Amino acid sequence: MSLSLDKAMGILPQAINVRAQRMELLASNIANADTPNYKARDIDFRSVLESAAGGGNALPMARSQAAHLDPNAGAMNGQAEALYRVPSQASLDGNTVDPQMERAAFAENAVQYQSSLEFLNRRVSGIREALRGDR
Repeated sequence: MSLSLDKAMGILPQAINVRAQRMELLASNIANADTPNYKARDIDFRSVLESAAGGGNALPMARSQAAHLDPNAGAMNGQAEALYRVPSQASLDGNTVDPQMERAAFAENAVQYQSSLEFLNRRVSGIREALRGDR
C-alpha cells in the first residue's frame, strides 16, 4: 500500500497558492489606488480551483498552428489568470480601483487564506498521527 501525499492533501495546496496570488494582486490594487489609468485586477478563485480539480466545464481550446500561444500556459506554471475588474463607478483619471472594495476583498481573502492554512495543518497533523500510530 503506497501513500500518495498529493491525494492525501487534496486541493488544499493549490487553494493556498491561488489565495496567495490573489493576495498579491489585491495588495497591488490597493497600492495603486491613486495611479492614473491603473486597471484593478483580480482572480476568479472558484473557476481557477475548478480547473485545478479537473472539474472545469470549459471546452479545451485547440491551436490551429504551432506558432499560436498555448492557452493553458499560465495554468501549467501554477499561475492563475488575472482578470480585469469592472469598476462600479468610473473615475476621471481612468483608474478602476475602489479602495474600500479592495480592502474588504483583501481582508476576506486573508481570512480564507488563514483558514486554508489551518485546514492543511490539521490534515498534515492527522497524517502524522496516523503514521505514528497515535490514534
